[in-house]
Amino acid sequence: MIRKELRIILLSLGISLLLTVAKFAAYFLTHSVAILSDALESIINVVAGGFACYSIYLSGKPKDENHPYGHGKVEFFSIGFEGAMIFIAGVLILFKAVQFFITHPGLEEIDNGLWMIAGTAVVNLSMGAYIAWSGKKLGSITLSGNGQHLMTDAYSSIALIAALLVLKFTGKTWIDPLVSVAVAGLILRKGYQLMRQSISGLMDETDMKIVDRVAEILNRNRRPAWIDAHNMRVQQYGNNYHMDCHVTLPWYLKLNEVHEELKFIEDAVNRELGANEVEFFIHPDPCIPASCRHCQIADCPVRQHPMESRIEWSRANLLPNRKH
Repeated sequence: MIRKELRIILLSLGISLLLTVAKFAAYFLTHSVAILSDALESIINVVAGGFACYSIYLSGKPKDENHPYGHGKVEFFSIGFEGAMIFIAGVLILFKAVQFFITHPGLEEIDNGLWMIAGTAVVNLSMGAYIAWSGKKLGSITLSGNGQHLMTDAYSSIALIAALLVLKFTGKTWIDPLVSVAVAGLILRKGYQLMRQSISGLMDETDMKIVDRVAEILNRNRRPAWIDAHNMRVQQYGNNYHMDCHVTLPWYLKLNEVHEELKFIEDAVNRELGANEVEFFIHPDPCIPASCRHCQIADCPVRQHPMESRIEWSRANLLPNRKH
């Protein structure tokens, strides 16, 4: 059975192909550089959608000996590729706009072009919102990136429609390339954002929102034996996460009791994060006398200091590399 993410991106790819044809048809009717800019961006939608299809297919493959963390990192390559394609499209649109400022070609059949671009904007906005929502729900950064791209395309089309309406009623043809420059700026910004997200993921930049969520889950499901947690590291692989951390436990617990406590942590985080599967590698630290000040075990047989305060976990104390 084809994964839901793959079905969604294939639908997006098919619609992008149809919209690209419609936009080029509108350009040949009107000879508008702004419509050409929109059509060029749609070519990028198709190319990026094709790469996203392969990315989602590959990221869904199971772990193997050569990829012990799975294949999810390819999704960061996918959004990086999409961002680069968007950026290149923005540069090409700027170049074309400068040419049209110089040559001032005539425009034709503006009404028909307006209706065609309006139709593509409605479809793109609806499809983009659906894909972005699906990406958030399924934890897929590829779907989220593709959905944001389609919505950006729709917004640029809406701006284009407004400009063409002004052009129609004023006859000022310089508005056409001017709008193309504005659209190019919007496209360049979105391309940069996607490339920045790609680089962050490939360099294992910590997702602070996930750290905050894990801290909330640990605090809510806390058991008395969990004295402290620290040295947390978070790596994202597609819609899955790998986390390393240290947990301070009473030194006298038996091995099976330690395993039970660590398994409870892993199960609680996976249960409450939902779509995002988390693989934990947890290192147990034995408590030391200084740990007594934060230990909640009332009848601890080896307590040397009274309890003073319970540690409330947050990114401030989960992430630092420290002992106990």
